[in-house]
Amino acid sequence: MNPNTLYQSPSLRQIESRHAHEALMQRAGAAAADWAISLAGERNHPVLILAGPGNNGGDAFEVARLLRQRFFDVRLVFAGDAVKLPADASAARQAFSAAGGVTTTAIPDDVRWSLIIDGLFGIGLTRAPEGSYAQWITTANRLAERDNCPLLALDCPSGLNADTGASFAPCIQASHTITFIAGKPGLLTADGPDCCGEIRVADLALNPADEIEPDGHIVTLADFSTRLKPRRNNTHKGSFGSAGILGGGKSMVGAALLAGRVALKLGAGRVYLGLLDADAPTVDLLQPELMMRRADTLLQADLQALACGPGLGRSSEALRLLEQSLKAPVQLVLDADALNLLAEDGRLEGNLYNRVGPAIMTPHPAEAARLLGCSVRDVQTDRIKAAGELASRYRCHVALKGCGTVIATVNRKIWLNSTGNPGMATAGMGDVLSGLIVALLAQNWPPEMALLAGVHLHGAAADRLVANGIGPVGLTAGEVIDAARNLFNEWVADNGKL
Repeated sequence: MNPNTLYQSPSLRQIESRHAHEALMQRAGAAAADWAISLAGERNHPVLILAGPGNNGGDAFEVARLLRQRFFDVRLVFAGDAVKLPADASAARQAFSAAGGVTTTAIPDDVRWSLIIDGLFGIGLTRAPEGSYAQWITTANRLAERDNCPLLALDCPSGLNADTGASFAPCIQASHTITFIAGKPGLLTADGPDCCGEIRVADLALNPADEIEPDGHIVTLADFSTRLKPRRNNTHKGSFGSAGILGGGKSMVGAALLAGRVALKLGAGRVYLGLLDADAPTVDLLQPELMMRRADTLLQADLQALACGPGLGRSSEALRLLEQSLKAPVQLVLDADALNLLAEDGRLEGNLYNRVGPAIMTPHPAEAARLLGCSVRDVQTDRIKAAGELASRYRCHVALKGCGTVIATVNRKIWLNSTGNPGMATAGMGDVLSGLIVALLAQNWPPEMALLAGVHLHGAAADRLVANGIGPVGLTAGEVIDAARNLFNEWVADNGKL
């Protein structure tokens, strides 16, 4: 199967129902038990397993039975009604009992654990855990921290919505998650990465893409590898397009400079900066190759692509220039104050929607909320839905930034990006992303590929810096620029060897 496909609960339920005659629970239990054994390691302490009232509890019973077979001291906690268990889960409980396993209804607090396994709730959870289940989740988190032991979640950490990534309180804070059949989008965005830890997919010998179209994909190099080609020798600066950056209002010139510098270093042949600040410098002494223009003359340049928004401000002049940008026959990236102005002035929505080709917008959650007329909480509760609504309403390709950036295209495709780290939560990072994307557009990349590559490279460059000891605390947007150039060239060189 393709490990980068993502499925939401309704699709997974269909897949499970089509294979109901197969031993899926036994396969899930075996896959989880294998990982559990390696996680428990050499510790000579018992394994705590929490079993819930549904099929996730059945998975837990299977794991418990298999671990007992391998001579682990298993303490299984189950407080559900055995009579009400689904058929497969009931069979797993009976097999566990027949093998000599016993259950308790409370978590022992005077035992040190080598491993804790969460099998309370799987996918499809739509409300906060309550009662004893809520207490067990809180206790499991506390005990895992106290004993410094792994906490393995089965399919999805209990308390996390596997479709959206929104977590309820309380929620299991897993160090490891083994998810079954296929990846779930909620594990990769919003609260998902913080709740899941390391994720593995056990496909249970199924290939769901043969049956149902995936609900989404994880961004990988394969999504844009056809564009990662070494440059021909017989080229010149005109071969790689001209990119424009429109922004740099008073006290915000740095935003436009960051976008321009990275656009230049990612290979655009020429980069023009149109700056609104009347006192803006006429040369960037750190990057003198950038060509400075007054903002109102930028669109007179022969541009292939334009990023509008970095440091733009919300003045009447900024609004006028945004209107002109929306009408310009260039590939367009909208970010920052361009998006805020768009949200404030309803007249512009039609101009954007009716462009010859779809633009790209890269909002953070607050900007997305303004564009959709809702709260930031509404956006973050279902980031995938919000990104899709933006793409549909404005007929744009959208990257909803944040933990697990969600990319939605005008043809209703969804990607989630898995690169990036908390060091990127600092000023200027969005400006660098805009510059990356506009550079690729200027070099004639298709918009969808430019967006996927820009987002993926942006996070991967930051990850490279952290791996080399730069950040995450104190990582700056400017440091990502050279890292992105280096990594992009590595990708091109490696792809050229294939």
